Amino acid sequence: MSDREKPCKLADHVGALPRKGVSRRAVLMSGAFLGGSALLMSRIDGAFRLLSAAEAAGLPAGNYPLAKATSVIYSCCLQCHTACPIKVKILNGVAVKIDGNPYSENLIPNLNYNTSLSRAAKIDALLCPKGQAGIQSLYDPYRLVKVLKRKGPRGSNTWEVIPFDRAITEIVDGGRLFKGIGENRHVPGLKDLYVMRDAKLGAEMAKDSKAVAEGKMKVAEFKTKYSAHLDKLIDPDHPDLGPKNNQFLGMWGRIEHGRIEFGKRFMNGGFGSQNLIEHTTICEQSHHIAYKEATHQYKDGKWSGGITHMKPDSFNSEFIIYFGTGFVEANFGPPAMCPKVTEGVSSGKLKVVVVDPRMSKSASRAWKWLPVKPTTDAALALAMIQWIIANKRFDAGYLAAANKAAAKAAKETTWSNASHLVKIEKDGPGAFLRAADLGIGDKDGFVVMQGGTPVAVKADDDKNAVTGDLDFSGELKGIKAKTAFTILKEEAFSKTLAQWSEICGIPVADIETVAKELTSHGKKAGVEFYRGPVQQTNGYYNAQALIALNILIGNADHKGGMSVGGGHWHEFGGKQKAQFDVNKMHPGKLTPFGHKITREGSSYEKSTLFKGYPAKRAWFPFTGNVYQEALPSASDAYPYDVKAVWLHMGSPGFAAPAGQTALKILADTEKIPLFFSTDIVIGESSMYADYIFPDAAIWERFANPHASPDVPYIVSKFRQPTVTPLTEVVTVYGEKTHSSFESVALAIAEKLNLPGFGKDGFAKGWDLTRQEDWYLKMAANMAVGDKDGDAVPDASFDEMKTFIEARRHLKPSIFRQERWEKAVGADKWKKTVTVLNRGGRWADWNPEVVNPKGMLVKKYGKQMNLYSEHVAKAKHSLSGKRFSGVARYNTPADAAGKPALDMEMPLQLITYKDILGGQSRTLPNNYWLSSILPENYILINAKSAASLGFKEGEKARLVSLSSPDGKWHLPNRNAVDMVGKIKAVEGMAPGVIAVSWSFGHWGYGASDATVDGKTIRGDKRRTTGLCPNAAMKIDPVLKNSCMTDPIGGSASFYETRVNLVRA
Repeated sequence: MSDREKPCKLADHVGALPRKGVSRRAVLMSGAFLGGSALLMSRIDGAFRLLSAAEAAGLPAGNYPLAKATSVIYSCCLQCHTACPIKVKILNGVAVKIDGNPYSENLIPNLNYNTSLSRAAKIDALLCPKGQAGIQSLYDPYRLVKVLKRKGPRGSNTWEVIPFDRAITEIVDGGRLFKGIGENRHVPGLKDLYVMRDAKLGAEMAKDSKAVAEGKMKVAEFKTKYSAHLDKLIDPDHPDLGPKNNQFLGMWGRIEHGRIEFGKRFMNGGFGSQNLIEHTTICEQSHHIAYKEATHQYKDGKWSGGITHMKPDSFNSEFIIYFGTGFVEANFGPPAMCPKVTEGVSSGKLKVVVVDPRMSKSASRAWKWLPVKPTTDAALALAMIQWIIANKRFDAGYLAAANKAAAKAAKETTWSNASHLVKIEKDGPGAFLRAADLGIGDKDGFVVMQGGTPVAVKADDDKNAVTGDLDFSGELKGIKAKTAFTILKEEAFSKTLAQWSEICGIPVADIETVAKELTSHGKKAGVEFYRGPVQQTNGYYNAQALIALNILIGNADHKGGMSVGGGHWHEFGGKQKAQFDVNKMHPGKLTPFGHKITREGSSYEKSTLFKGYPAKRAWFPFTGNVYQEALPSASDAYPYDVKAVWLHMGSPGFAAPAGQTALKILADTEKIPLFFSTDIVIGESSMYADYIFPDAAIWERFANPHASPDVPYIVSKFRQPTVTPLTEVVTVYGEKTHSSFESVALAIAEKLNLPGFGKDGFAKGWDLTRQEDWYLKMAANMAVGDKDGDAVPDASFDEMKTFIEARRHLKPSIFRQERWEKAVGADKWKKTVTVLNRGGRWADWNPEVVNPKGMLVKKYGKQMNLYSEHVAKAKHSLSGKRFSGVARYNTPADAAGKPALDMEMPLQLITYKDILGGQSRTLPNNYWLSSILPENYILINAKSAASLGFKEGEKARLVSLSSPDGKWHLPNRNAVDMVGKIKAVEGMAPGVIAVSWSFGHWGYGASDATVDGKTIRGDKRRTTGLCPNAAMKIDPVLKNSCMTDPIGGSASFYETRVNLVRA
């Protein structure tokens, strides 16, 4: 038996217990909601005693209870957003251990998909400590199990328990819901907002309201046409704001695939509201938007179809630069990524550079660490671009290929628009020059220069190869023009290397050395980045500069270069007839319309609100999910007010920069009349809700998260219940289920009779009354595959038997075989079980895929954009200034585009994620993890600390212009200090401090709560450390939100200057 087949000792596997002298039983019985169930706590404790006894007995693998296929259910983690495939091991109905799934990318090589369940049960894949410690999060004693209704002012943490049905009725019907605590206001119910119910009428009004916004239809004409329905609109004089349905806002945080599509079905097609906002601008949105703009394709007169993510082919790379991320602590994600990079580094095949103000664990293993000044990533990238161009180290042949045919001739699969000509307007570069402008082609043709002669080119032409000159600046028929390459070159040469070096803090010699190394490995090199460079007001341009480095060496689709990954089987169908095409299976689907509350996806100039510059708040035509902008916009009623907010899987008052501004809005019942949440605990933001519905935890529910491009072969992960949910049993559509996000949506749908839900919700004979009706269709589509002959085999008799026995502990409220089978049909059921038995679907390990002889097997195969016409044609909605089509360096700027530097403060603040933390459900609220790292610190360069008079271990208060007293000021609660211990290190850029994120709680069981008149004591261990977000800069123009990237929409985490004072 190999080492990886041997059962692990519990203490070796899931981490240490909490602090010395505290037993597991004491932790689980530490009082509160789930912890208040003595029977359940006893059963959990009993299961762990049995496991300890089995391990102490030294049983052979064949007798070890957790090495049996019937003791295992495969699912997906979510202790971070990587969503690693996991193996949950069950004993007496209790999840006692969590490991990695050996069928998945977390094992290299992964098991073949046809490997027997009995063999796979004995083999564990990699999983990080957060994932292993999921046991503690699942059985957190502060987990909610029943619905809470506010019994005092918002934020007071005073509650009463009410029945689920009553809570649903109250939020749907509204009324004087809080008269018992002295609030005599009328609370609007969801039924008051669900006014646009006619699908045909809604579709017609959507089309015409867009015409009004674009100036193609007069407001008066619209009002006459729809005179009988104007009462359905937010403002008949501004029909492009949409119907009152839009006044229901879903802030659904870090919701993931499967759940988000279910949520869109509910919110968009069911309720008819545009306003479903995810978390993305809190995490990395400008990364995604920059990649989209770099990969958008021009078709039918517009740019679209871009992808959000590429990653280095780390199996084969020879050189990788990591900007603001790494491979050890965060990213997507250490269990699958770290072994590949570590093997490359240790073997000498791979060199790594890490660009980060903090010497991360990744940086400590790098060839070079470049401690860049925060916010100056573009300056460093442009300096490298300057050196590469000056020394002709770019791939000129690749860049000259102007269309698909030319790429093919050059034996490339991608090409660029580097040679395409751009018109130079009075205020800078604008749209591409079109062939029609010169009379040499049509309006959809672009133009390149060939030895002084303009030539028309169609980018997607795969028959007629066209190459273009890279460097051109001149005038053609009275039109000034430059190539995209020339425009980028001029930006890079706008400062000397010495000046760029002064800005970014990296010596010229290091800039030159790293640029030379990047261009010394052919195509087997790449620039990787994620959160660090983009969560700032210049985030989009920073990202664009880094992508430009990849384009200059033409590494897309090349072995060792940049990869789109292996992709996935399409869980929502539409690829072949045998699949459920769930997006089309929505009878009566509504068409939501109108500008979103955040104005994302809309142009200010194409709205009836346009009255010249500046706009009241920013408009975001290129991005989406501008999470931090939703509540402030509602507060300002721009473009309209909001009547109801549903918060899920997010905490805008804790996780967003300057989160205290969000809490002030949430506390105001006039600004947000109805506020309810689905949460697993009372969190920092859900504490301000009127109602909290308990949600199912990660290990109790469904979803189908996607893999990152770091995985080169095809992957489809599937989350499923591994234990019976601990939340209360409720009745929805006449069936017993558990309180969860899905059951709340279904209950509201039932009450309002939303289209696409209930009996025949998908189609005749296909109901949507339970969550498995939705999610199991995803698993069935994975099983069937995207084309004929791509299906998995039916589960055998033995596999069917194992499937049932492994779920023997699940109660009928979550699992009944006949009900699950009904969700997919008898013809697909056994194939679906094959997928469920493995927690998803993976391609078998194939050396020709992970180590191809030529290009990567899965290819992007389209144009890469050095210049974004899409962005360059637009203007900043407050300043009215044109955006740039190429990367540029800007200093931190406020909403009006003016510098916002706060140089009177001596230090720059950054945040980071430790491998043990990163989400509220990890440090310090997970006792296994906090036994390793009980608090966070203020990391500071040793010389900087000495200059400020601080010594190692001393306490310091974090202050800024936005938080001069260094405190979180919480509505209806005591203030919380931002105080932490100094850790003076050499591995920090001078003048920079770093504070890891996930500590410093007052919710999540950290403080006392009153429920039904009884005090539930908080656990002070959960208050340890500090959360620095209240120090982060409040935008001086808007005054009720943080600063934001005007293009990518990312919230600014890295632009705040601070000071440290003695605590």
